[in-house]
Amino acid sequence: MPGLDLPFTRAEYERRIALVREEMTARGIDVLFLEDPSNMAWVTGYDGWSFYVHQGVVVFLDEEPVWWGRMQDANGARRTVWMADERVASYADHYIQSTERHPMQDLAGLLESKGYAASRIGVELENYYFSAKAYLTLTEALPNARFVDASGLVNWQRAVKSDEELAFMRKAARISEKIMDGIFERATPGLKKADLVADIYGDAIRGVDGAWGDYPAIVPLLPSGADASAPHLTWDGRELREGEETFFEISGCYRRYHAPLCRTVYLGKPPQYLLDAEKALLEGLEAGLEAARAGNMAGDIARALAAPLTAAGIERGARAGYPIGLSYPPDWGERTISIRDEDTTVLQPGMTFHFMPGLWMDGWGLEITESIVIRESGAAECLCNRPRGLHVKS
Repeated sequence: MPGLDLPFTRAEYERRIALVREEMTARGIDVLFLEDPSNMAWVTGYDGWSFYVHQGVVVFLDEEPVWWGRMQDANGARRTVWMADERVASYADHYIQSTERHPMQDLAGLLESKGYAASRIGVELENYYFSAKAYLTLTEALPNARFVDASGLVNWQRAVKSDEELAFMRKAARISEKIMDGIFERATPGLKKADLVADIYGDAIRGVDGAWGDYPAIVPLLPSGADASAPHLTWDGRELREGEETFFEISGCYRRYHAPLCRTVYLGKPPQYLLDAEKALLEGLEAGLEAARAGNMAGDIARALAAPLTAAGIERGARAGYPIGLSYPPDWGERTISIRDEDTTVLQPGMTFHFMPGLWMDGWGLEITESIVIRESGAAECLCNRPRGLHVKS
């Protein structure tokens, strides 16, 4: 029977399948194999920590999808997908980490049994979870098939969020606010970062107002001082120190949906260069939010952001954001649109982004960001509602 606690209605899943099939038809793809866990979940509802082994969803043009994966994970699929039990297929455990056989041989057998041995098969070549060995094995097992690169096919269908999805993201945003409030309250000189992260996880998982917290796709990032010049450092046993800034990049997560939020805390009296950077960054954020309107392009946001930064002598050299929504580790981005000058993607109502113009400079860093929704009219909506600026604790 279908999963008992599906996050979305059957109509919502049917809407998604229709979008995917339309794009498959446009690309001449007969059958599509998805191994990205975010895409798997978006299409079927599957939710489990099993993406360290080969698994996937097979999407057909004329029948319901099939979840395919390790035998011991099949019951998890039956508990979480919207399809009937017979749409769950599995391979035996002797395929796991074997030098004699590979799970893709089993998948090839499934595709052949359904008449797709000589068809155009879409696969996600540019994906964390689909290895070179998997691709080679699949092509060897199905020599008469033509494999088509379907990287991003489903990701692009996820760009415009439904009302149901936005409701989940707003719940994630309330959790993000709770996490950041806790950071502001607890961050003091002498506090070990490891202890602070323990409290961050406590706030994240306990959730807020009946919305329980899920594990985020990225761990908390909180480098200080010169370390803040690097955007992706995590934590250690060192203490927060007076006279240093620490940026906090976190996200609440509700049923795999994210609403990232970044703020920077300075313990003591901030130096003038940091205050000047804060001023320019806030001007850029406001300009970017004003440009984030339906009908404009993603590049318009980047150009609006860049003007006050350039005037202040700050050159970022990095994109300023990306789409967000449903995600699994190691990334909460959707890997499609980029908020950067050359991206001509037209913004549509319901698109959601992490507007992320972090400054990682020589010897210091500053992050002030917002998760945003493109509205039917007017400037973008910020999912979180917390003061935008450098948080100073003296």
